[in-house]
Amino acid sequence: MRRKLKFDLVIIGGGHAGAEAAWIAANVGASVGLVTMEHRAIGRMSCNPAIGGIGKGQMVREIDALGGLMALATDRAAIQFRMLNRSKGPAVWAPRAQCDRDAYARAVQSILGGAKNLTIVEGSVEQILTRPSGDSSNRPGVSGVLLSDGRRLESRAVVITTGTFLRALMHCGEQQCEGGRIGEASANGLSDTLRSLGFELGRLKTGTPPRIHRDTIDYSVCEIQPGDDPPIPFSFLSVGVSQPQMDCWVTWTNPRVHEPIRGNLHRAPMYSGQIQSQGPRYCPSIEDKVVRFADKDRHQVFLEPEGYDNERVYCNGISTSLPTDVQDAFVREVAGLENAKILQYGYAVEYDFVPTHQTAATLETKRISGLYLAGQINGTSGYEEAAGQGLIAGINAVQGLRGGEPLILGRHEAYIGVMIDDLITKPPTEPYRMFTSRAEYRLRLRADNADQRLTPTGRRWGTVEDFRWQKFSEKRAVLAALQDLVLASSVEGVPMGTWIRRPEVDLCAFEAAANGRWATPFTLENLELVLLDAKYSGYIDRQEEQIERFRKLESMTIPERIDYSSIPDLRAEARESLRRVTPRTLGQAARMPGMTPADVTVLWIYLSGRRSTVRVG
Repeated sequence: MRRKLKFDLVIIGGGHAGAEAAWIAANVGASVGLVTMEHRAIGRMSCNPAIGGIGKGQMVREIDALGGLMALATDRAAIQFRMLNRSKGPAVWAPRAQCDRDAYARAVQSILGGAKNLTIVEGSVEQILTRPSGDSSNRPGVSGVLLSDGRRLESRAVVITTGTFLRALMHCGEQQCEGGRIGEASANGLSDTLRSLGFELGRLKTGTPPRIHRDTIDYSVCEIQPGDDPPIPFSFLSVGVSQPQMDCWVTWTNPRVHEPIRGNLHRAPMYSGQIQSQGPRYCPSIEDKVVRFADKDRHQVFLEPEGYDNERVYCNGISTSLPTDVQDAFVREVAGLENAKILQYGYAVEYDFVPTHQTAATLETKRISGLYLAGQINGTSGYEEAAGQGLIAGINAVQGLRGGEPLILGRHEAYIGVMIDDLITKPPTEPYRMFTSRAEYRLRLRADNADQRLTPTGRRWGTVEDFRWQKFSEKRAVLAALQDLVLASSVEGVPMGTWIRRPEVDLCAFEAAANGRWATPFTLENLELVLLDAKYSGYIDRQEEQIERFRKLESMTIPERIDYSSIPDLRAEARESLRRVTPRTLGQAARMPGMTPADVTVLWIYLSGRRSTVRVG
């Protein structure tokens, strides 16, 4: 066996962040070593086998527009597609797909298998290897990684995407065991090496619900939840969906469910003191729901199949780490689950993460040159958040090796940009989850226009291949023709551009009007895109004005070695926050916790060279 391998870039971890980082980096020509404990675990869905959702579905479309793999894998493996929030405005429409768990992992592995410059290395990383500083920053740089079996992988860049595996500890009632996922070991050595390199580590918690046998559910008392017909695929490259679609189901908890939960809170790790770390506020356990929402006598439970040939059903809504006997008791009080056979009990996982004040907007660490972090190690939760970070880390790691410009997406450009900016300016103290409400410009950041927003960016950074670019260019030409038609036509004596803004004009009416004037029928997808842009043009124009003001703040950069103690009239709290986060721009500084408008004004005047003229307070 060779004891030494050499790559441009090493990715640690084969989850959703690692897969995207490896795929994108290999596709732009870097030689990549992807280190995973187990090859067949690459792309594995640890929790719910679903992709997308509110805020998350938009990110998956963005990943796809930039040349990532998540949407392609989803379209191969999905067993149900649904567009969420159709009853609300288009800014919050969000695609979601329930997937066949095993088929999704196979799809990711198959896609990665087509990458020419990618080598899968099975093993566990024990140490990050470094070299003395080679640049003006005086930061040490990475030189590779050392595996637990003594193999050394040399590289000038490393991306850590370890998910929930860093010093991971699983809890089910009073029982504890090491591991980041059922049947998989914890990565302890990597936590030690990060501490030895001077990184501050924190601790977070996540959880998962029980899985039950599909044949032990009484579906007659549950509400059916069918998918869309026809299903709308995730990827802009996908023509349609050929595989059959499955139904999901909805049921509810009740007071009989809540009684054994309340009676056993002293045995729940989150309440007994066994778990000290912070869990996700927006995806609470059933224990938290019963305590925090004591006035509610029921909570929704979504029964979601894990695959065509998989007997397991995921009980979305009752995540728990209560002991197995308590889970047996309360699960069988849920309507439709009276005879349920539990195949896997719910459990919680505690794991280490690296608080993001130590990371730049490129996702490179501030302490070690060439070391990038992506996914749950940055304090996020969710497959989609991890994949978005993995894609950006992979691109920027290669750009760093080549001395190129990094890709930093703005808050006005992508949900991915919103997420990374939030992480950097407001380091999370609980697992971060994306929502549409986090984006100021969400009417501009729709799922349907992600390719229009980001495919040209991917092309500039070399991540969009010729086939995708050709298909995008053809679509852009069709959209331009449709927009020209709207400008040149009238309906009922009214310019079509004015007519389609009327509330009563829907997609069917626009289709009839447009396709009656054009030799080749426009697709519903393209018609809807133009229709929505027209209907909301006034709001979008106002957002553009806000974005222009936002750009002025973002264009004022803050020197890397600025001495905040030398700035008069800056409050002590603001100085401490600025030193800790070290924002890249005045805009980032303005979004940081602890910064008041007065602090921003003081900093702006200082950076503008007029610091001697200001007195605030």
